[in-house]
Amino acid sequence: MKIKKAIIASLATGFLLSSCTDWSDHYENNGTEGNNTTLWEEIQSRPELSDFAEVLKNTMVFRQHKKTATSYAEILDGGQSLTVIAPVNGTFDCKGLLEMVQTNAGDSAVEHCFVKNHITRTPRSAIESSFRMLNDKKATMTPSAIWGVPFKENNIRSKNGILHIVTEDLPYNKTVYETLTLNSEYSLVGEALRKYNEDEFLENASVRVGLVDGIPVYADSVIYEYNKMLDAIGLLNAEDSTYYVAVPTDKGWKEAWDTTATYFVFDPNMDKRDSLQHYWTTRALLDDAIYSRTVQVSPNDSMISKWYDRNYPQYHVTYRPFDADGLFGRANGNYPCSNGFLYSYDEWPFTPVQTFFRKIELEGEYSWYIISQDKVSTMNAISLNADSISRGAFLDIASSGSNNWSVTFKIDNTLSGKYDVCVVVQPKTVTDPTNTKTKPTRFKATINYIDKNGEPASKDCGTFDASRNMTDTIVVATDFKFPVSNYDQNNDKVSITLQSNVTQKQVSSYDRRMYLDCFLLLPKE
Repeated sequence: MKIKKAIIASLATGFLLSSCTDWSDHYENNGTEGNNTTLWEEIQSRPELSDFAEVLKNTMVFRQHKKTATSYAEILDGGQSLTVIAPVNGTFDCKGLLEMVQTNAGDSAVEHCFVKNHITRTPRSAIESSFRMLNDKKATMTPSAIWGVPFKENNIRSKNGILHIVTEDLPYNKTVYETLTLNSEYSLVGEALRKYNEDEFLENASVRVGLVDGIPVYADSVIYEYNKMLDAIGLLNAEDSTYYVAVPTDKGWKEAWDTTATYFVFDPNMDKRDSLQHYWTTRALLDDAIYSRTVQVSPNDSMISKWYDRNYPQYHVTYRPFDADGLFGRANGNYPCSNGFLYSYDEWPFTPVQTFFRKIELEGEYSWYIISQDKVSTMNAISLNADSISRGAFLDIASSGSNNWSVTFKIDNTLSGKYDVCVVVQPKTVTDPTNTKTKPTRFKATINYIDKNGEPASKDCGTFDASRNMTDTIVVATDFKFPVSNYDQNNDKVSITLQSNVTQKQVSSYDRRMYLDCFLLLPKE
């Protein structure tokens, strides 16, 4: 049976679907028209609902991950004002559900996937309407059916709500998150997401009753459930969101994972380096695979992920996604979920340079990148509006007397991959086009990094001449591979040192002054 399969899958993967429902007085029934029986008494009186009644009697309410002593039979026999959609005998696996509720995990899963999938708050007659079930799933109802399942009998009123009898159990529509974590074909991506499920105890919101052996005791503990990964990439488990998601099945995910993980190899001396690698590898594969439907202006033309930055339009955007050769058009299948659509692929549908392996641009005039300078160097940021100047400014570096200057700039967010490392230098004519006596700038470049053993290392890139009359992008290192990643690390472990390299004999041919525009690290696949 489809409901049982969803529950079995949830138990097999260790995914506990739990309830935080608080059966408060706010929902107490103020009286409804109809007979004087409760919903539970009405269900018990009908032989064709005996299986459903048995499940209700044996399924206990979960609250804050704790199984209470209250059954759903008691809830339906009390003062809550509810609507129940009851499936007739033989349309669901009653025996299987009763076996599952014997364990805490099974009871929680049956409660969420089956019982709460058939109950909603407040009395609702069979009319054109939409609402949410107790498990927050969206439901639509017509005078003849709910979720497309026909009524056998409807609008049976009781003193605490309305009962509708349906010809089969209601479908359980999984969220994108549930699909990824419960379907075997996505077991690897599901495992990667579940890794970040956490519970946080909210002490200020909990009811404290005293101390036992110096340890606080709480009569009512409030737990906040969250997933750090979903907070970053998109709330794929939220019923009130709508997403387009593009992911590969297990074979494609593993291949992409193995490749991507090589870009996030961290310093072996760092704590939790493996956890960092797992987190950023997962982020790298999913950041541009998830698109919120609510923020798209023209989805047929282009879609943007939540990380879109108008300053870097080459990233976090996919164009014409529904065309035959577009991102979603070339998917193997499209799976509707309760909060969006899942598009499936044999392979990860991106390349590293389209998503996480990006160009790094470091502006020379940004003083916070300067981590050291010698005593003879002088620096001044100059703003100038010109197409050839990055961000409209550059750094004027000079030295006092006949000394060569030396300045070191930190480089953030490098991956353990290959780059062409470039220094962009502006000519002196950028400030004075009439100056015909300018000389080229001669400088040395050294890249400072961490080697695979976690030790400081450096690469002497050599000496270079920058053009005297045109913007010059100088490649100081080709296919340079950083052994370890420095992504999202606030440190000075990766840097580049520039040093003017003009001898006294060369001052007539070269200039120690440099107009440093920016550094570029261009990714190489």
